[in-house]
Parts: sequence; C-alpha cells; structure tokens
Amino acid sequence: MALTALTALAVVISVAWTLSEDSKRSMGERLRDGEGLLNLALGALRACVGTDSLSPEPDSLVHQLLATLASLTGALAPAVLLGIVLIKMFALRPFIWRRRASVSHAWAADFPGYARLHAESEDAIIAVRFYNHLDNLSVVDLRARVHLRYLERSPHDGSLVIYKKWLSVLDEKGEPADERSWLAVERGAPFTVWIPVDAPVPALPVTRIQGKDLAQSHGAKLLVRLTARTVGMGTEVVDERWFDLGGDDFETGRFVPLEPNLAKDVWTWRGWRDFDELLPDEGDPAP
Repeated sequence: MALTALTALAVVISVAWTLSEDSKRSMGERLRDGEGLLNLALGALRACVGTDSLSPEPDSLVHQLLATLASLTGALAPAVLLGIVLIKMFALRPFIWRRRASVSHAWAADFPGYARLHAESEDAIIAVRFYNHLDNLSVVDLRARVHLRYLERSPHDGSLVIYKKWLSVLDEKGEPADERSWLAVERGAPFTVWIPVDAPVPALPVTRIQGKDLAQSHGAKLLVRLTARTVGMGTEVVDERWFDLGGDDFETGRFVPLEPNLAKDVWTWRGWRDFDELLPDEGDPAP
C-alpha cells in the first residue's frame, strides 16, 4: 500500500512537472513522450523514497514546490515505514480468544473440589477461554486478572460515575484468588479463566456478580487482562478482552471441551472445530 501511494505521488509529480516545464515542445508532444514521462516518474519515485533528488528549473516556482514535496516525502517515508515494521515486529498478540464467554452452573467448573462444593447450588460461573496460536513463540509465566467496570448515577448531581471492581477468579487449586497463573503456556492448548458469579443467572444479562447488584448500573463490562513473558526475547506480552454484560458477548451453557492427545499434534486434537460452540445440554450435576 505504501509503495502504491508513493508511485501514485510520483506519477502526479511527473505529470505536473511536465505540464509546467519551460519547453519549446507543444503540450501534446510533451504528453505523448511516453519514455520521457516514464523516466521522469521513475526519478520522482526515487526522490519520494529518499534515494535521489529532482533538479528543478531555477525560475520555476512549480518545479521548486514539486522538488520540495518529493524531498520531504523522501525524508519522512523511510522513517514511517520503519516505524510500521517495528510496531508489527514488537506488537505481539499471541492469544486467540473464544468468541463469547460462557455462563454455566458452578458445579460445571473443571475443579472437582469446587464442583462438589456447589453440587446443590444454583450459583453460576463464567468461563473465558483462549489459546496461544503462535508456533515459534514460547510464552511463560502467564497471569490473568479480571475487572468489572460499570457506571452509576452520582447521588449528588446525577451524573454518571465510572466504578471499577477487582473480581476474584479461581486459582490452580479451584479457590477464589485475585489472579490465575500458569507457569508454562503450551502451543495451542486452551486455557480457561473461571470467574465465580456467586449468584444464580436464570437468564442473560448477568445482573449480579460477586456481591455487586448491576440492576441500576449502566455499561457494565468485564475486562480480562493477560500478562506473560516470552522465552528468548525477554519481552512482556499483554493482551486483554472486554466482554459487554449487556451485549452479545455472553451465552448460557458449557463450552465444548478439547480432547488432549499427547501422541498427536495439538492442532489435530478433537474439539478445535467446535471451539466456539456449546455442549448440547449441561445435564445434571454429578452425585
């Protein structure tokens, strides 16, 4: 796209240069000189990328302006292109998120102790899933934290005030904690952040979560933030996803699990095709 834009600019400069030059040839002769126009356009393109310069006629203000435009473009274009390349190289986003967060019964969580504790409970739990899709990047020390953001009317002047609440997630033991951490992040293996609701969710949207009643709130959203480090590069990777509690970012039901098979490549495990789908029916809690 950048090369196309610079080429178009070079063509415009060459045409304007030809129309404004002091020449005994007629306008038609100058425009019919295809080889001359091509040579001029190539010279203007070299000037626009910073490898050459145009030689304007001393008494031609138009030529002076066109040469200055080409020189300024040639000075800025390499810096801009280099900046774009560096941003693309270092703006790593290795994680692919599941399209929606799923809301299921608390006894459907993957932690046996937590599931048994809530076997007779109607409380719900939110599951957010993601995976590392990069084959040539090793990620370690992954941490996930969840914030609730909502707006409420000020009791003083009625204006909307933004509030934030740090939500608990289930740690590696299946107990509520401030964050969930993983020491290693296998290539392609899915990860789940379990967020206890601590209240039943008979229907969407979720109107109460971890003691906060959202019935009178506006613009409630969940922010799930991931931080990790890369092996070799030593850089920090940060990714995040907003889930709108009042929008289409949630669905009721348990997600379709993947079936790990260490004898096969991770991308051939059963379940990848249905990664964004739900199980047909949650069923009943195990006795």
